[in-house]
Amino acid sequence: MALLSLEKVSVAYDNHLILENFDLELAQGQLLSLLGPSGCGKTTTLRLIAGFLDAQGGKFMFDGRDYTRLPVSKRNFGFVFQNYALFPHLSVYDNVAFGLRLRKQKEAEVKQKVLRMLEIVNLNGFEKRFPQELSGGQRQRVAIARALVIEPDLLLFDEPLSNLDANLRVTMRVEIRRLQQELGMTAVYVSHDQEECFSISDNVAIMNAGRIEQLGAPSDIYQYPKSEYVARFIGFNNFLEFSGVRQGHQGPEWTAGEYGFAVNLQPGQSTSESYKGAIRPDDLYLSSGSLQSGMNINGQTSDLSTTATAHAELASNYVPGTIRVSTYLGRSYQYEVETPLGHFTVNQEMDRPLAPGQQVQVHFPADKIVMVSR
Repeated sequence: MALLSLEKVSVAYDNHLILENFDLELAQGQLLSLLGPSGCGKTTTLRLIAGFLDAQGGKFMFDGRDYTRLPVSKRNFGFVFQNYALFPHLSVYDNVAFGLRLRKQKEAEVKQKVLRMLEIVNLNGFEKRFPQELSGGQRQRVAIARALVIEPDLLLFDEPLSNLDANLRVTMRVEIRRLQQELGMTAVYVSHDQEECFSISDNVAIMNAGRIEQLGAPSDIYQYPKSEYVARFIGFNNFLEFSGVRQGHQGPEWTAGEYGFAVNLQPGQSTSESYKGAIRPDDLYLSSGSLQSGMNINGQTSDLSTTATAHAELASNYVPGTIRVSTYLGRSYQYEVETPLGHFTVNQEMDRPLAPGQQVQVHFPADKIVMVSR
């Protein structure tokens, strides 16, 4: 049974519907991330759960109770804000103790809980400092400690790392994941950063225009996006426009223009459905030279004649192209390649870069093409 459940929830601002018949479930002890671009409804969902917004329809159930109209003060939820929301005139100790004192807890109990929580977030010894004396990461840890010290039933994160620099964001997301697993807390996390969400979450909900496009484990979404929207959002920016199926060297081939592509379908997919083929820039590769003899791949010649299956796949899963743009990325080069099927972006490590105007073949490994709904 789910700890948290939103059932057919609708939320509107100024007669503009943000969420409509929205469903979401979260199990106890899990961290769920709501991921999507600005305006997709993720922050609205978080604020609805927190009690800052009222639903115009539907039901919010939590731990078997109806929370739909329950005021914020009656929900034992912790909230970590994007801008920390610390009281500048209060010390670290008093900021963390604030929620406990609102609950009229005895000062001896407050002290015990605050010091323990500061130790958990690695801020022991910082009790007497003030927010302006702390780094961004330290302030965020104070905010997390303040949210956790009240022993919330649910912890809500509203883009908590967006104000931190890149290196500190990596450190803090590891810290959040450590705390979540160590304390077994249930949490909802909002962000527009894919890497951030994937690194800390048990499940991720990709949102688009007030609805969930796909919900699942980060690895499942990363490897098997179900729709073109999800694929584009998580880094698939090459797409094959398939128009039909024909018999190829090793079985059915999907056709795009005059070219055929062997594809590994996922369970539940069939050749009778209409799909696009999505593939990441890192999963394409380029070659030059004859397919029948040897090919120059990554700056080295490879003779594929000894591997009939590989040769058959390559003979179908490629299109000719011309390098239009070459960009150095450090570990690899990025190429914009013009082909009869459109432009494709390819990231490839090689000793000698390819030059604009050079003729190449763009190869699409069958196991790297992901079929997504249109």
